[in-house]
This record gives sequence, C-alpha cells and structure tokens, in this order.
Amino acid sequence: MNLLLQTTKHNLQGQIAVTGSKSETNRLLLLKALFPNITLANTSNSDDSEVMQKALIGNDEIVDIHHAGTAMRFLTAYFAVNEGREVVMTGSSRMQERPIKILAEALAQLGVEISYQKEEGYPPIRIKGKKVTASKVTLAANVSSQYISALLLVASKLENGLELTLEGEITSVPYIKMTLALLNDLEIQTSFEGNVIKVYPKAEVATKEMVVESDWSSASYFFSMVALADTASITLSSYKENSLQGDSELVSLYEKLGVQTTFEDNKMTLVKQENFKFENVNFELNNTPDIAQTIVVTCLGLEIGCHLTGLHTLKIKETDRLEALRIELTKLGANISVTNDSLTLVASNKINHNVKIATYNDHRMAMAFAPLALKVPIIIENAEVVSKSYPDFWEDLKQLNFEISEL
Repeated sequence: MNLLLQTTKHNLQGQIAVTGSKSETNRLLLLKALFPNITLANTSNSDDSEVMQKALIGNDEIVDIHHAGTAMRFLTAYFAVNEGREVVMTGSSRMQERPIKILAEALAQLGVEISYQKEEGYPPIRIKGKKVTASKVTLAANVSSQYISALLLVASKLENGLELTLEGEITSVPYIKMTLALLNDLEIQTSFEGNVIKVYPKAEVATKEMVVESDWSSASYFFSMVALADTASITLSSYKENSLQGDSELVSLYEKLGVQTTFEDNKMTLVKQENFKFENVNFELNNTPDIAQTIVVTCLGLEIGCHLTGLHTLKIKETDRLEALRIELTKLGANISVTNDSLTLVASNKINHNVKIATYNDHRMAMAFAPLALKVPIIIENAEVVSKSYPDFWEDLKQLNFEISEL
C-alpha cells in the first residue's frame, strides 16, 4: 500500500489517544508470564506486542517473531530459563541478519545451551531451557540495552538472582532504568551502582494492575508536525511528565525546535511557539536513538541543519537506519552525510515534491517522513508497515486534516 500525503491546512488542532508504549508493554508481558497474577491495562496494539503475547502463551516448538527485535531478545532469555522447554527462535530475513550472539554468550555464562541453526551469531537459534543456579554475568556495556533488559527481566526468577557487570560506556540507560523501575513496581529488589546491576530473587509478587503509559516514540511524530505547522495545538494521551521512557526527552529536544509542552490529567499538549527563531541544532542521542529519524526530517522541513550523534545502534535496527535516511533524504534534495554513529544535515531551502519514500520494512521510516506533508506532497511506500508499533497512525493523521489517498 502506497499513500500520497498532503495537506492544505497548516493549522493543526486535535486530540489523539496514542496506543500504549511498546517498550513497556513487552517488558510487562514477559513479567506477566513469570508472575501470572499481575494484570495489564492500556497495552500496545502493535504487531510486535501481539507477536510477543502469542509466543508467551503458545506451546509451539518453532517460535517465529517476524520483524520483532525486542521479542527476539526478551524471549531468548525467557525460554532459556524455562526449565524443560526446548524451542527454535526464528524471524524474518532481516531478523536473521540481526545479531543475537552477545545475549547467547551471556546466557551461556549462566549455563544455558543455545545453538545456531544457520549462521553463527544470528537467528534462528535453538534454546534448551534449564534451571539456572549461576548468578554472575559480564557483558559489554555499549551493546543494545535490550540484551541487558532481557537478562534483568528474568533475573528475579533465577534461584540466586543476577549480578550483571557491564564493561565500558553504557548505551540507552533510560531503557535499563525503565526495566528496573517496572521490577521495583512489583517489589522486586534491584540495585544499579556504577557498572554493576543486581536483581534479587523473588518467587512470587503481590497481585497488582500495571497500567502502561502511551508510547513516547509514537508521540515524536506529533512533535514534528507541530514544529512544521504554521500554528498548532495537539493534545496527546496518556502521558506522564516524569516518564520511565527515554524518548520523553522529546520535550526538551523539541523546545529547541519551537514546540512547547504542558502536562495535565495524564495528557500533554504540544503548542507551536510564535515567532520562534530557528537555528541549527546539535543533539547527542545515545539515550534516545529511535527519534533520530523524526528529528532529521523535522530539521529538513524547517530548513535548518542538524548534527546528530550517538546513533551506533541504528545500524542493526529493522534496517540500517542511517543509510536508509541518507538515501531517502537525498531523494528529497537534502545534503546529508552519515558515519557509523552520526548524521549531519546541511541547512537548505529546497525540498523536492512528490518523492516516493521507501520504508525498508521499517515502521519508523514511514512515520518519520509523514509530517513533511505539511511542506510538500510526499508518497510513503508500503505504508502498512506502521502496524509494527502504531497501527492507527494513518487514521490519526486524518483527524488532523491530512489528506491521504491510496495510489
């Protein structure tokens, strides 16, 4: 499905209820599998969370998680400590190019047996679940935080808990802290001092409802729309000012791009600042790499430059996001260069019309480019890919008077 996006109305007004956080939902789905007496509310309706849920409640020997990277990492740890269970974890062709060796080697330190079915270091993998009594693991700190969170989520069910030592500079600290905060909400004892994280064993937790906050990564596209509109006021629910999600840094980042945010009654309102003086921006996104695509497209639309760093994890996402951004932004007329961990956009007042944006099976490519329709008509190829994290995205844009037609 290819969609043509355009709009003749540059005054955005509306209220949008955004689906629950995929990051929080997937962590809580795994915790619910470990502690069935907890209940969940406002969970994500994303493809990734549905895949995760299906795998956790199913009894299949082959578990296919398609494109869901979080599910691959979290379920690898879950099945590894599920005594007596043997599964083969596989996924899409892109998933079979995304590394799992770091997590497999960490689990091997706990005595778990994991073998590769095709290429060493990559899915598909065969996991033989066992009772784990070892409790110490050492892991490189600059890897995807999902490897770390996967271990932390199952740690309280290990006989002796877990002591995880991280070597080097830690990447995506907010996501690690989110995992620990959710464990703490269930009164599972943890500590995070220096580069050592401890999770203490806990066989049972009290019955409790866990309410998932809405997804901040999904909110990023509305920050971009407000920045690019002539005037705008959009209210999003349900969001907390003191969020566990790392992408809540959007508030301070987009303040430098002319967007003011206020919070009231679990809602946040984004308002375009009048007469804002836009300047080139320089952002370090080590803790929030998922919003890099949104920010660079915003800067293109605002005709300002940007230099974004801390992006090394984008190389192993749904696609190589840095290379994908370089290709697609160049088609729009942008002057952009990328390295292994950074991106530089030169300010320009030229944006090509009716460009077809390839999405590379990456939901964030589709959604990050959509706000540019406030400046020029744009075509999003394979637009259905948004279902990975935000199935209602295109319907929500229609609420804001975007004109969307299928080609």
